[in-house]
Amino acid sequence: MAFELSHLETGSLGFPGVGMVAEASRSARRPVCVISEEAPEDIAAREALLDAAFGPARFLKTCERLREGRMPARGLALVCKDEDRLVATMRMWAIFAGPGRPALLLGPLAVARDCRSLGIGAAMIEAGLARAAARNHRAVLLVGDAPYYARFGFDARYTEGLAMPGPVERERFLGLELTKGALVGASGRVSAAGLAVQTTAPARFGEMARAA
Repeated sequence: MAFELSHLETGSLGFPGVGMVAEASRSARRPVCVISEEAPEDIAAREALLDAAFGPARFLKTCERLREGRMPARGLALVCKDEDRLVATMRMWAIFAGPGRPALLLGPLAVARDCRSLGIGAAMIEAGLARAAARNHRAVLLVGDAPYYARFGFDARYTEGLAMPGPVERERFLGLELTKGALVGASGRVSAAGLAVQTTAPARFGEMARAA
């Protein structure tokens, strides 16, 4: 499978891996997998992919307390498509890493089962981090597998003084500085900072609230 990372220059930030095009093949068709911003018509496929990956328990996660009722950070809700099929999703969310310290929360990230181990997840993360840096975001937090995310520079040392709004495994609570020193001295409770989902259209609100 080939990746085309639209409007990205990951190499300029020093992120290893995909660059602009990474080659791999899982069929004679050699499909092109394109990473782009999520569109409204992607929501149903995105939800199905998240349900398959995490099940209903995903709504009980502590990170969900920072996402529910909020819009993703502008330009940082990404999907990856193999032609018309959505095969990966990742969003980032505006938060405060302690009082008065803006940051982003990464997640959830999900890849279709038959497309795993092809580097799509890594490509999504690199694309998201490149876009976040280009938009002048300074730091990113997440809760996830430390050995996997270490390759991108995430480390638990950046979150030692921070507390999530619910229980998390400390070794999985990780941070990354997009700007050096952005998380130095970070302390206090992590809180939501994103724009609230508009409630003027009830049907649309329900759809977007679930999509968060």
